[in-house]
Amino acid sequence: MPASKILMITGDFTEDYETMVPFQTLLACGYTVHAVCPGKTAGQTVATAIHDFEGDQTYSEKRGHNFALNATFESVRAEDYDALVIPGGRAPEYLRLNPEVIKAVRHFFDANKPVAAICHGAQLLAAADVLEGRTCSAYPACRPEVELAGGTYADIAITDAVSDGNLVTAPAWPAHPSWLRQFMTVLDAATVLETNAA
Repeated sequence: MPASKILMITGDFTEDYETMVPFQTLLACGYTVHAVCPGKTAGQTVATAIHDFEGDQTYSEKRGHNFALNATFESVRAEDYDALVIPGGRAPEYLRLNPEVIKAVRHFFDANKPVAAICHGAQLLAAADVLEGRTCSAYPACRPEVELAGGTYADIAITDAVSDGNLVTAPAWPAHPSWLRQFMTVLDAATVLETNAA
């Protein structure tokens, strides 16, 4: 039984695949997903960036699609959601400067709700100070942030993901099958626990 509501916090120049694929996949699997961006309202869009691995020392970056938001950040309450998704790309770099975003991220950890973060999403987790004692994957360039925040960096294949309790992380979009499968396993387990507790 799918969890009823998932919050996705994203922003301009979020990674295209890491935003669109989980958003559409989770919707297709019966979850409700609200995609929000601080300072923007439902119906507005965020620009996406396509990050590719083409043999250079780091990823290349190209302009992607416009991704339509379906909820308004300033109107949602983290307490009303069962889980959180944090895509990568450029967005986490500036979203981590927003105190309300940090507060929302911390809520999901304080309440032990499922959280999925991919690639540069770890920058937001590190800024929220929620990685102490946790194992976390991320794009390799984010390893220092994970470790400086007290986390253990999971040095895994780019196609793999790792779960640590209710936190599911992955290095980049090639890990989508593993990342989303693990996240939905955690989501469904959390739903069963909540149902049994009721």
